[in-house]
Amino acid sequence: MKLLSFIHPHTGEKTWGRVEGERVYDLGKRYCAYFPDLKSAIAGDALPELAQMTLEKPDFHLNDIHFLPVIEQPNKIFCVGMNYLEKRIEFEQTIDAPTLFVRFPDSLSAHGEGICKPVSSNEFDYEGELAVVIGKPADNVSRDNALQHVAGYSCFMDGSVRDMQYTWFTSGKNWRKTGAFGPWLVTSDEITDPQDLTINTWLNGYLVQNDSTHNMINSVACLIEYISRFSPLAAGDVIITGSPGGVGKKRTPPLFMQEGDVIEVDISRIGRLVNPISALPARALQ
Repeated sequence: MKLLSFIHPHTGEKTWGRVEGERVYDLGKRYCAYFPDLKSAIAGDALPELAQMTLEKPDFHLNDIHFLPVIEQPNKIFCVGMNYLEKRIEFEQTIDAPTLFVRFPDSLSAHGEGICKPVSSNEFDYEGELAVVIGKPADNVSRDNALQHVAGYSCFMDGSVRDMQYTWFTSGKNWRKTGAFGPWLVTSDEITDPQDLTINTWLNGYLVQNDSTHNMINSVACLIEYISRFSPLAAGDVIITGSPGGVGKKRTPPLFMQEGDVIEVDISRIGRLVNPISALPARALQ
């Protein structure tokens, strides 16, 4: 089952729904009294009911809607660095424990929206990643049970401002509209093994990253165990699981995203996240 957040094409209001092929069903309209957004539907354990419901006349065609980030306002967004062997080799990473940093909701962009390159940056890098959306509270859970706490999976483009990153990842990862999240959530009943997915990143039609989630250093289950040990996770929280090798920073010559480029993240059994690169104007100092 594919679930998404979007803007109603006629009213301009935010809503959420289900996708079947090119057909979009507005579940926000049907469940507005109980679940105003997808995050509340996940928290209300509504996904099993949604999977069983009979869908008749669709409300929209997929081309008619304006996408929103899958979860527009996650309470927590944990990102994992250096979680693929090739990436660790590129950056000469030797730390065994997961490398974590955080993103904030205002850094998110949606499928089809512009990812914003800061005009002050000359090193705006791409990182295609698998996103995990938590489905129910996870507090100090074991890796054996961790996947039972997952609502589903999505694609993520972790745009990285390398010349503001230094040794502290957060400063290079939280510029406005630099992290694209979508196009939809594929529920975990359709992806029983998140370590068996192919992940590809394309820049202007050129394949720049190609790997399998099988090659993660720390699996999705291990990451949930590790993070929930110190920070309880709630429905709608997001874990961005790390990027394969092939990033622009470590290419010869370096390859960075520029205004007018198109970046795409394709993950098997989930879909393809597509975003143009636009400019983020500099703000005057106050």
